[in-house]
Amino acid sequence: MTKVCRPYQIQKLIVCVLLFLTFGYVAANESSTDLIIFFEQPGNNWETESLPIGNGKIGATILGNLVNDNIQFNEKTLWTGGPSATKSYNYGLPPYTTDDYLKRIEAVQNDISRQGSLTPKEVAERLGVEQENYGSYQSFGHLQLRFPGSHSQYSKYKRALDLNTAVAKVSYQSKGINYQREYFVSYPDNSLVIRLSADKPASINLSANISVPQNRTFQSDLVKPNELLVSGELLDNQLQYAAGLKVSVENGTLQQTNDGLVIKQADSVTLQLTAATNYALRHPNYRSTSSPRNKVNTQLAKNQTLSYADLLQRHLNDYQSLFSRVKLELNQSTPLAIDKMVAGYPFDNSKINQSLERIYYQYGRYLLIASSRAGSLPANLQGIWNKDIQAPWSADYHLNINLQMNYWLADMTNLTETLPPLFDYLDNLAVSGAQAAKQLFNSPGWVVFLNSNPWGSIGLIKWPTAFWQPEAAAWMAIQYYDHYLYTLDTTFLKQRAYPILKSASEFWLHNLVIDPQTKLLTVTPSYSPEHGYFTAGAAMSQQIIFDLFMKTITASSVVGDKTFQNKLQAAISQLDVGLRVGSWGQLQEWRQDLDKPNNHHRHVSHLYALHPGNHISPKSTPQFAAAASKTLNARGDGGTGWSKAWKINFWTRLLDGNRAYKLLQEQLSNSTLSNLWSNHPPFQIDGNFGATAGMTEMLLQSHLHNIHLLPALPAAWPHGQIQGLKARGNIEVSLQWQNHKLQKAVLKSHHDQVITLNNNEFNSSIAVLSDGKNIPFTSNNKDEISFTTLADQEYVVLIRQLNTTAENSLPVVNIK
Repeated sequence: MTKVCRPYQIQKLIVCVLLFLTFGYVAANESSTDLIIFFEQPGNNWETESLPIGNGKIGATILGNLVNDNIQFNEKTLWTGGPSATKSYNYGLPPYTTDDYLKRIEAVQNDISRQGSLTPKEVAERLGVEQENYGSYQSFGHLQLRFPGSHSQYSKYKRALDLNTAVAKVSYQSKGINYQREYFVSYPDNSLVIRLSADKPASINLSANISVPQNRTFQSDLVKPNELLVSGELLDNQLQYAAGLKVSVENGTLQQTNDGLVIKQADSVTLQLTAATNYALRHPNYRSTSSPRNKVNTQLAKNQTLSYADLLQRHLNDYQSLFSRVKLELNQSTPLAIDKMVAGYPFDNSKINQSLERIYYQYGRYLLIASSRAGSLPANLQGIWNKDIQAPWSADYHLNINLQMNYWLADMTNLTETLPPLFDYLDNLAVSGAQAAKQLFNSPGWVVFLNSNPWGSIGLIKWPTAFWQPEAAAWMAIQYYDHYLYTLDTTFLKQRAYPILKSASEFWLHNLVIDPQTKLLTVTPSYSPEHGYFTAGAAMSQQIIFDLFMKTITASSVVGDKTFQNKLQAAISQLDVGLRVGSWGQLQEWRQDLDKPNNHHRHVSHLYALHPGNHISPKSTPQFAAAASKTLNARGDGGTGWSKAWKINFWTRLLDGNRAYKLLQEQLSNSTLSNLWSNHPPFQIDGNFGATAGMTEMLLQSHLHNIHLLPALPAAWPHGQIQGLKARGNIEVSLQWQNHKLQKAVLKSHHDQVITLNNNEFNSSIAVLSDGKNIPFTSNNKDEISFTTLADQEYVVLIRQLNTTAENSLPVVNIK
């Protein structure tokens, strides 16, 4: 903004005043306390009352009990299952020869062609696999802090998580002394850090120890006067683990006992915990040669010279460099206790509603930063947090929506740094996926099915409604391409994205069949996720393959692979694209018109072409958009947490902000736990991520080769501002609106390019400025403008307000 405001030029001074008028109230209202999630009592229930913290590798949950503070923690690579010295592991591959399995597939295809459909049970019995040693994500254990019983008498209790800092705090008063506990997990120093303090000297007394579940060997060593090391291996697969605890005491005493480390009469105490395993994301053995004990000792030694202030500052520098990129301001109020906000939502008071919605939005970004950073596995069904040794659904990677949904928000909310774990994981999965393609289909390329784990499972099981989705690899490959669109990183496209896209496409070029009825290339057997019967050419299957081929064609033109591009173009001309309007105006889920208007199934997978695909839109395909709307109305607004989150995104793509907002309200009212975790039930984190993505698309969309500003702004958000979003084309976008109308947009493209903006207020007079100078633009229709940008230059789009004298004097261009 300082570049625009040059006082020696009257015109630019007017612009400066206008910018202050439109944005000044936001700066004045910003507060360090308005993104705090807090409770006013200790927590009892891990699932509903935990405050989660994490760094992508280590996660911990804070319940804040004052006498027994049990801090449950995780290290994301601690899994049972997989390769081991004592048990066989088949990576999900069946015990059949290639010829045998091909005959089984052909028999299923023939029966479907003859009968029209088969039940999931019939197909699972013929094509499913009893997967051996699939495994589960593990709770690592508990850091047990035991305080004297006198702390059971307390007042002024508050347990809070500040999303701006990723620091959790517990504060209370006991016997006239004010106590505080601070907790964070540092990514730079890969440690859970806890600071205990009081406002009276010599008031901190506690013991500290580490406990682990019984499904592993266990050794506890007091390796230094102030350090405790626990280690062992899982009984299931001999995966080695270690966790180290270091305690630093200001004054007071520290003693080693059988109960761990005992601290007495300290002024303050700092605890650091780190953990590791010998897992390695490397097919086929998934083991590192590095000892987890050595990893832990090395990390604690690195931390040796760092004070608490150093650790905290290094954490803040890292975390805030990501989180603070995006700021959302609504007409919010000061937050209430989070359990009260969730229980009372929606309130009659719109400011309280918008306060919760704003916190929930940023909470999704916070959770992704906390559960997905470079150097570890991607966020799983529970992100990084799990209290069990057999987690719900193993807390694994479901590839029929859940893993994909976890990362929808990453690029659009300016969190590109959270994506390396996803692509590293998929690169490795493609290795076993290539083996699966060869062994099961005698095919080139790669394929995986519905479930996977850190051990390279290709996902075949025998659960009838959740075992078959060979389009999963194609869907995951498309996410590489979408990341390229956001970054325009041609090195990433050529070296990582295109090989994955091409390999997935090669699989389908080999395995599509000409349907005898339609004479089109068809997926068979085909299954619409968790719903109905096995058929040929279910809508979602066809839509995904069409999307894969289209995006691989575009990618091939960038990398210069003309030969493969021609192959795909020939295939597309014969491909069933999976879009049909049925007898009651719905978008058909199957090739046959089988949909029932009273069916409220949670999956609406046949709307893939609407979202996350980009082949249905109200403007370019109004017939299919209307059919998608008909389908969504029939399915209703119910479902599980992730299902409602997907529906938010569907309605935003249909440009119906009020209906998207209604789904957001449904999500917060009925599928959100007291600590804001999404509820499947049980807790499943994809709903958090999907809802944040949907809220973003209410305000900004860029999937149709333009940048649509405020495409689905709900009536409930009449005023607001968002800063720092990302549009495809590697363009940062900030927006401000008043009375439901766009006032200003600020764009910064990181490449020289022509950008096209869309907004229904562009039929007013507008100005486009850069460095205080008017920038020429063209308009093809009343709500769209295009102009050329230079890399890293800021462009300001202002909408004239007819009742503002100063703005009426701006040099503007009337769009005709």
